Amino acid sequence: MNILVTGGCGFIGSNFIRHMLEKYPDYKIINLDKLTYAGNPDNLKDIEIKPNYSFVQGDICDSNVVDEVMHKMDYVVHFAAESHVDRSIEDGTAFIKTNVLGTHILLESALKHDIKRFIHISTDEVYGSIPEGSFKETDILTPSSPYSSSKASSDLIALSYYITYKLPVIITRCTNNFGQYQYPEKLIPLFITHLIENRKVPVYGTGQNVRDWIYVLDYCKAIDFVLHNGALGNIYNIGGGAEKSNIEITKKILDILGKDESMIEYVKDRPGHDFRYSLDCSKMEALGWEPEYNFDEALEDTIKWYVKNRWWWEKLKP
Repeated sequence: MNILVTGGCGFIGSNFIRHMLEKYPDYKIINLDKLTYAGNPDNLKDIEIKPNYSFVQGDICDSNVVDEVMHKMDYVVHFAAESHVDRSIEDGTAFIKTNVLGTHILLESALKHDIKRFIHISTDEVYGSIPEGSFKETDILTPSSPYSSSKASSDLIALSYYITYKLPVIITRCTNNFGQYQYPEKLIPLFITHLIENRKVPVYGTGQNVRDWIYVLDYCKAIDFVLHNGALGNIYNIGGGAEKSNIEITKKILDILGKDESMIEYVKDRPGHDFRYSLDCSKMEALGWEPEYNFDEALEDTIKWYVKNRWWWEKLKP
């Protein structure tokens, strides 16, 4: 089987590629990545010599490059995206271009080359905030940032290709991931690396905003599961079942690293900050998947990885 992975040098993409090559040594993977600031070749340094893995530096917005790598592929797993909310608030241009136009170009090429399955990686943020209960796959999308709006747009475009052209699209919408190789601008790696450097951690507002967290290896296994077992034209919510407030996460990291609460710096909340994300993942459970990793144990393992791998993240931080 030949799989095209877009954005495979990013956090989740690189973990997914490593998982797939370990589990399916006969699969061949082509990784198409533009290598923006968050696309890091170091993420896959340990597997770059494998004969069934190849890397192509290129932009998903370049139809010629996309067509060239799409040739002879069986499956596409589309991670490539601009994904940082704060950056999208400052300037949403790159988010619209990459997440909307780039996805459209990939879909067009996949249709042309008779791709057997197109897995579109999305986010729980497309649903917006929910004060109580959990979002189902059929709920209306109410995204609140340029980032989440661009992802909602790409979801709808992908689904339209299934409805109109019968392109075998499947969408996964996942809660907050954490784990090794996550660029240190996101909450957990930012706070871990700040504290290792004895710097204070910036908590938005009062820190009461709630997110559900999933260990990245669980999400990679879920994508693998959907790739092989998901129903075409379907959307699957994927979560870790670990809802935590930002301040709760912060205090856990402080405790593991032996720091006290004097290291917290409360900062002005960001515009349009969603209060709570929560997904109903019963559809995935009915299909036969559930997360394997305990949140606290996975968080400890993640912190240990950042402590041991300063070489990886020190050059990424200002």
